[in-house]
Amino acid sequence: MAGFILRRVLLLVPMLLGASLVIFLMLRLGPSDPAMDYLRLSKVPPTPQALEDARMMLGLDRPILTQYLDWLGRAVRLDFGTSYATQRPVLPDLLHFLPATLQLAGVALALTIGLSVPLGIWAARYRERWPDHLVRLIAFIGVSMPNFWLGFLLVLLFSVHLGWLPAMGRGGLAHLVMPALAISFMSLAINARLLRASMLEAAGQPHVRYARLRGLPERRVERAHVLRNAWLPVITAMGMHVGEMIGGTLIIESIFGWPGVGRYAVSAILNRDYPVIQCFTLAMVAIFMLCNLVVDIVYALADPRIRLSAEGVE
Repeated sequence: MAGFILRRVLLLVPMLLGASLVIFLMLRLGPSDPAMDYLRLSKVPPTPQALEDARMMLGLDRPILTQYLDWLGRAVRLDFGTSYATQRPVLPDLLHFLPATLQLAGVALALTIGLSVPLGIWAARYRERWPDHLVRLIAFIGVSMPNFWLGFLLVLLFSVHLGWLPAMGRGGLAHLVMPALAISFMSLAINARLLRASMLEAAGQPHVRYARLRGLPERRVERAHVLRNAWLPVITAMGMHVGEMIGGTLIIESIFGWPGVGRYAVSAILNRDYPVIQCFTLAMVAIFMLCNLVVDIVYALADPRIRLSAEGVE
């Protein structure tokens, strides 16, 4: 198992390098001039001399490869530069907003697991009956409705009309309900439908039929033979959903006034604050890769065939 984990960790290094190169080139080769944006955010008149001085200060007068290697060398030391807008180091500001985003994403993940699992089991247990149809309707709505639109609808219903929940800000549990639900709704809908399909497929396997022939109670068959095998596709999907939830905070935090990384990044994108955008994008890529690494490890623990196959054992 240690060798399996080590190989997965080593694979992250070239993937992060490739992602960092793509992020850097996309921003540097875009239509906007970073020197002009720097002067605009610094409130300095963009005279020819000021533009030349800004390009020299930002290193834009050097070859693009040299610029990338210099940025990469500083990024390895966790130095992502200084924000054009605030003139403060980027990483400390990002870490300041990160706990709020992790709190929101954590509650959204808990909602996804806590609601999708019973809904999926309920739909599979009552296949082609009204509970199944209800869960399928929820899944259809979940995958069809963008999270930002759901956020607006939640604010309209629970804040404007009913007055039950606060519309904006960060505070107690009441402030978390609507943004967490808006982020998690699509993921829990997909997971519920996926778990239902996996359970129905696992229920038709020979070992499940044999367990029933042995006279085992139906709940024990469902728990020990059906659900245990149906978990595997859901585990894979959860790795994707965690990254999507953290990325989904980009819009949801702006709608609900949640003081997290997503709102900070949206402000940087609107201002074309390149150091912040680069740091945020690379951090999101790293988080997404780590989520997939955790999924690979959990999957290998849940299904030894995956681990043995990776180790070359027939």
